[in-house]
Amino acid sequence: MLAARAMGLPEFARVTVRRFSNTWLTVLFVMLLTGSAQAQNGLPDFASLVEQNSPAIVNITTRQQVPVRDGSRQNDLEELLRQLQPEGEIPDIPDLPDMRPRGGVGSGFIISEDGYIITNHHVVANADRITVTMTDRREYIADVIGSDELSDVALIKVDATDLHSVVFGDSEQVRVGEWVLAIGSPFGLEFSAAAGIVSAKSRNVPSRGPANYVSFIQTDVAINQGNSGGPLFNLAGEVIGINSQILSSTGGSNGISFAIPSNMALNVVEQLRESGSVSRGLLGVMIKDVDHALAQAFNMDRPSGAFVDEVQPGSPAEQAGVQTNDIVLAFNGIAIEESSQLPFYVGQVRPGTEATLTIMRDGQRQTLDVVVGALPGGDTMTAGVPRPAAQGNSLALTVESLDPELAQDVPELSRGGVVIDQLRDGPARAAGLASGDVIVALNHQRIESVADFDAVVESLPATGYVPIRVVRNGRGTTLVLELR
Repeated sequence: MLAARAMGLPEFARVTVRRFSNTWLTVLFVMLLTGSAQAQNGLPDFASLVEQNSPAIVNITTRQQVPVRDGSRQNDLEELLRQLQPEGEIPDIPDLPDMRPRGGVGSGFIISEDGYIITNHHVVANADRITVTMTDRREYIADVIGSDELSDVALIKVDATDLHSVVFGDSEQVRVGEWVLAIGSPFGLEFSAAAGIVSAKSRNVPSRGPANYVSFIQTDVAINQGNSGGPLFNLAGEVIGINSQILSSTGGSNGISFAIPSNMALNVVEQLRESGSVSRGLLGVMIKDVDHALAQAFNMDRPSGAFVDEVQPGSPAEQAGVQTNDIVLAFNGIAIEESSQLPFYVGQVRPGTEATLTIMRDGQRQTLDVVVGALPGGDTMTAGVPRPAAQGNSLALTVESLDPELAQDVPELSRGGVVIDQLRDGPARAAGLASGDVIVALNHQRIESVADFDAVVESLPATGYVPIRVVRNGRGTTLVLELR
């Protein structure tokens, strides 16, 4: 009992220890209680982290002129004149500009002592005036150095010196479950801190733009409107992300928020600082996730990688030897578990850079060298855009010969194929095939005629997964049939 008192256990613990007659049970119970106390005493020192980094956090307010309802001000003025002169004529009224000011609020953080600041693109987009407020209430008007919609990263600058700046960490080293802290201005409440943990990594949240260039860090930190553009810190006080989005049914925090990884943000910022724009790498492939069915059909141990559904003619991928039905397992030595990771890593590579692709083809791993191309004009990414995985089940259809005229302008049909005529309830329809689809390969075998198709169908196994390659509306895609 003296030992229990010496450990500083509360009274309820002492009473419990007294009731244990078995020595080893007593020791075990004391160890559990002592460990719990140590866990409480070992919580992160968020207070010091906030004190050290708050001077580098800024509040951002924006102003822009936006159009109001068409003719509303004109109509309101005319109605007022009618009320003042119900019997008289209404004089001509000059056209009034139907514009009004609108404000916005967000967050940012200083990355250099001479006034460079990172925030989100959507915080400063189309703003006529950007005001930056420091923690000591100093205010500056900021200029936009560059802003990138696809990554949602913007670089702005204020005319100031000797400013406190943040230190960056390596977002690749972030672990799920580690503590993180955000500082920002939720709902305009300046310089608010909120803590949580990393919930997941490599999240694909395609909400801005036609292609996703960001592999987000997911956290349960309470992020709300106004936090956008603020930093996400690890316990070392290093910025490992930029708070960008939330997933919410109400507009407020539901405990699911997303941050742009710091490594990617620094890549974008470096380019914005150099030229005001961002160049992104391009492969020239259309991809989709490898689901369970595709993995089975291509004899993989488990689903992983990015399935190449189409290779664009003349693209860097085609020049490197990439083929349809290849599965990209790694890019520059970085494992690709999900298809969304491939555009993320390719997009960070400067055009003209040589990179390596690890692929699986016909059950064999291969390494290809590719010179990464350039995404033209920042438009839709045509290299590594994830395509939704097809839902497939099996096989049941009738086919007819391909009209040669249909094959004219479609390279994949140059060797022929068969057109799906009718679909019955069953495997083909369940696999997502449709009338008019042109089958060019089945179970890894080329289909050039109806005879080819019939022969391959006869040789199919009774059960299992087999791939089927079709051309639909001039574009090829691979689906999977489940035979049972």
